[in-house]
This record gives sequence, C-alpha cells and structure tokens, in this order.
Amino acid sequence: MISILRKLPVTISQPISRLLMDSSNTHNHRLVSLAQQLRLYKPPPSSFDESEERQFQETAGKVVSQVGFQESVTSIVHDPEKFRPKRAAVLICLFEGDAGDLRVILTKRSSRLSTHSGEVSLPGGKADEGDKDDGETATREAKEEIGLDPSLVDIVTVLEPFLSKHLLRVVPVVGILDNKKAFKPAPNPAEVEEVFDAPLEMFIKDENRRSEEREWMGEKYLLHLFDYESNNKKYLIWGLTAGILIRTASVVYQRPAAFVEQNPKFKFPGVVNNNTVMR
Repeated sequence: MISILRKLPVTISQPISRLLMDSSNTHNHRLVSLAQQLRLYKPPPSSFDESEERQFQETAGKVVSQVGFQESVTSIVHDPEKFRPKRAAVLICLFEGDAGDLRVILTKRSSRLSTHSGEVSLPGGKADEGDKDDGETATREAKEEIGLDPSLVDIVTVLEPFLSKHLLRVVPVVGILDNKKAFKPAPNPAEVEEVFDAPLEMFIKDENRRSEEREWMGEKYLLHLFDYESNNKKYLIWGLTAGILIRTASVVYQRPAAFVEQNPKFKFPGVVNNNTVMR
C-alpha cells in the first residue's frame, strides 16, 4: 500500500492506519473497507512540476474561494514557467453517522473575518515550510481551526489538486475519523464560528442543489450551490468547497454526480500575476 501512495502526484507519508489493524471491531468494518478502497485510488496525472518554486499567494491563508476546479481540466498548469502556484491543503474528514451514513466535517467561518466571512469551508490552509506533506498541512490546520487532534484521523489518500479563484493549488486530503465521540470540537473564535457535519452523498445527488452559469475567458461553466439545514440552522455550501466535495463523493461512492458538472475549458491567460483570478 505504501508504495502505491508514494506514486501519487501529491504527497502523503502517514503509515498504515490503526483503523486497518483494528478491523475486528464490527462497527468499523465499513470504514475499514472504505480505507482500503481509497488507499488504492490514483488521481488523474498532473503536468505540474512539484519541484518548481511556488510564487502565487492569496491574501488570506485559509482556503475559501467562490470558484475552484480540478487541476486536470485546466490548461494553465501546462506552462510551469509562467504558472507556479502556492500550495495549500484541506481536510475531508469522514466519519460514520448514527444512521450509518458517511458524513464530512465542515466549518462556518467567523463573521468577523474580513474575507469570506460566514461562508462554509473545509478545515485547511497554506502549507508551512515545516510541513512534511499535504496530510500534515491539512491536519495541522484542522487542529488550529477546530481542535481536531491529528492522532484521531487516519489519512488514507489525497485527491487531485484543485485550483482556487486566485490560482492557489489546493490538495484535498481524505481522512477517516473512526471514533467520532473522541472529537470534541473547539473552534478557534478568530477563524471559525461553527463546526458541523453533512452527509457526503448529498454532493452527488441532484437534491437541494442549484447552479449558476459563470464565464472564464469566454468559456461558460456551472457554479454549484448546495442548501443544507441541520439543527434548525441553514448553510450554503458552494464554490471551491462544493467542487471538492462533489469530487470526493464521486470517488467514495464510485459513481458520477447525478447532474451535469460542466467544468470550463480553460485557456492560459496572457498575463499571470497576483491579480489573476477566475470569475
């Protein structure tokens, strides 16, 4: 299994999880099977050179964007001399709900933040120089934002990188939380207003979903928005976060979304700098 992970175009070095070693627990059988499935997953190849210097930066260190698409559908990554994005990672933390469904942990950003205040996002942020891999970036940020102890999360795979609105390269890291009761959310009030969870499968169902047509350099695409309600609270999940969760659900459930995603056919901008954004 480790040799397969080392071939992935994004980095992850966490050893085989205790979840696989504790398969005798009948409650964990589904999670064990999922972990084994995801460890075999290989994202589509990317032409981006991992050794290239990262030069792009976003204003905020957290990964929230109104737009975001899988890197392989873009053409801008095929010119590493011009495109050297800053790297970030988000944690898709999955656990089994009381009803036996797979659920994902999400956050609502603090209303006091100057950018993307009150929006729903996945825990995550920019890579630090000391991070050994994307898994460490994602779990470190999750601990800082919501108090999730990295030792509780079994990192099983990474998905294809996404490009955010400001061309930040975002790596989705998939982890499994086999003991949900051990996680006591402790949101950092400077960054996070709420911690909640949602069923993963909703992101490939054509329910409570709407879309808006947008344009990038003359190419039209769809921006997906999901309405979700829990404990009498309403949430809107859209943009980069929705795009990542659509892809995650497709991989986990091994079937495409029940709706047309319509990603854009990207063209390389004539000039790429810190002001270059997808709209």
